[in-house]
Amino acid sequence: MALSELCESASDIRIKTHKVRVGRVAGRQFGRITRAQLRELGVSAATIARWTGDGYLIPVLPHVFAVGAAVRTEDTRLWELVLYAGPGACVSHGTAAFRRGWLWYPVSATHISTPRQITRQIPGVQFHSRRTLERHDVNGIPCTGVTQTALDLAATEDLRLVRKALATMDYQRVLDERELRAACGRGRAGSAKLLSALNAHMPQLALTRSEVEDLFLTTVCEQHGVPRPDGVNAIIHGERPDFYWRESNLVVEVDGQGNHGTRAQRRRDRDSEAKLRRHGIAVLRFDAEQVKFAPAQVAADLLGRILGTGMLG
Repeated sequence: MALSELCESASDIRIKTHKVRVGRVAGRQFGRITRAQLRELGVSAATIARWTGDGYLIPVLPHVFAVGAAVRTEDTRLWELVLYAGPGACVSHGTAAFRRGWLWYPVSATHISTPRQITRQIPGVQFHSRRTLERHDVNGIPCTGVTQTALDLAATEDLRLVRKALATMDYQRVLDERELRAACGRGRAGSAKLLSALNAHMPQLALTRSEVEDLFLTTVCEQHGVPRPDGVNAIIHGERPDFYWRESNLVVEVDGQGNHGTRAQRRRDRDSEAKLRRHGIAVLRFDAEQVKFAPAQVAADLLGRILGTGMLG
């Protein structure tokens, strides 16, 4: 074999070895890798440039590459941002809370915490500089720990969302009230709001499926003296009404904007009501406008029914 062929063969082996190593690292990061990681793996700047030209490395953010293909998902996007933010960075605040399943929908901005100072901002992303971070793997994404995530959520989002998160944490059996209270302190962001949420903890919020259902519990029930329901989206005679009071044999449905508007949905609602009434259960229905803007009137209607059954007597 000629010397040139031997050299070419050695070069091919080296490239294949590098790609195997790159693949292993990127595989743990949803197909993403940084320039610094490539250099640590022994990939030269010239090889990085050549692989970029060949399409093996695809730039997605400054100094961050997709390896082999640039298919984008929420997982890959979060990893891109974490890698861009530098070693030790992780998803935090409301983004981590959503990732942990504490919220039904993501918060408006994507939150990333990092030990570094980020000077070049990215639209729609908030970077938080912190000296130390404890990272936890949450379905393949590095996130802040449970306590830090709860504090961060309280520091940046409204009380209603914090209460919803605490209820879901309770449902998931990860809520440690003592630890959360101990973490709160003067000057620590989120402490006052987190304590308020803990003091008004309502586990039933974990079972709601819409914002209007949350409002029903926190305004109509909590603020206007209506007893909390025995069932929230519980199965009653094969149906799943929003709220159910067992002693009063009473069901309340609250109609949001998105799930009661079509003819098929209204027909489903009527059929469900008829079935519950055949079992002797009274059904009251309120729309989102009533719950939001006339909670006292909704409460009065409900209390009349409940008092009539002797539930409060």
